[in-house]
Amino acid sequence: MDIGLLSVSMNVYSTMRIAEEAKNLGHYVEQIDHTKCAVKLGSGKPQIYYQGDNITSHFQAIIPRIGTKVTKHGSAIVKQFEMNGVFSTARSLSITRARNKVRTLQIMARKGIPIPETLFSINPDNIEEQIEILGGMPVIIKLQEGTQGLGVILAETKKSAKSIIDTFYKMNTSILIQKYIEESNGEDIRLFVVGNRVVASIKRTSAPDEFRSNVHRGGAAEQIEPTKMELNMALNATKHMGLGVAGVDIIRSKKGPLLIEVNASPGLQGIEEATGINIAKEIIKFVEKNGRRTRK
Repeated sequence: MDIGLLSVSMNVYSTMRIAEEAKNLGHYVEQIDHTKCAVKLGSGKPQIYYQGDNITSHFQAIIPRIGTKVTKHGSAIVKQFEMNGVFSTARSLSITRARNKVRTLQIMARKGIPIPETLFSINPDNIEEQIEILGGMPVIIKLQEGTQGLGVILAETKKSAKSIIDTFYKMNTSILIQKYIEESNGEDIRLFVVGNRVVASIKRTSAPDEFRSNVHRGGAAEQIEPTKMELNMALNATKHMGLGVAGVDIIRSKKGPLLIEVNASPGLQGIEEATGINIAKEIIKFVEKNGRRTRK
């Protein structure tokens, strides 16, 4: 198969690993910087151009690795490939939904998947009331479109929470507020879903003096065996988001597992190193089963 790998650079672990495994399995793979793609609309069939070439019909499948800052443009490029019959491991609509934490949690809540007590508002005049709705301090304040632990703040006092929330409101920055789950003890679990299987699972533990457990924030990772409920949550969340590949983040609470995020472009380095599982190969095998096999 001819596979397009939508990523801004080949110097990223996940991109390199996926390209490596695609070649190992006998496929042609090309890294395409989606930020440099252009779509021509108007007379005739819409066309996708990259570095002066029309690549509309070059690939039987694409694997999007869309960064946070270029979500809208990246999703538009993915959508155009979809409209031309190219298989994608992540639908364009699913990418934009997963990138917005509120939208993700709204879908999860509607489908009955347990999530932390969450509140989002744009009213700066009743911040104290918002905190009380969540049951008081402490609270977690998150940017709606943050990733890798960026834009996640623990506010331990009402004074600090009001100051942080008020600042974000004045900056016209979209946030959400969540009740802090103390018993999670700075830990969460990442379940990596490919197709209809959880192919790898790790527990991430925060670094000293850090409550965020992301490996990018210095957290440690170890392989675990998730519970049946956690497996079902991850698979159902991925299905409801319309993703073929996803990283599902769950915390364990007194009430049971709670879903906190679904990542449409999950990183491979931390989880491959912690588990020894060849996740990149699993992604390519998933593409093989779903992409068109006829070369053009």
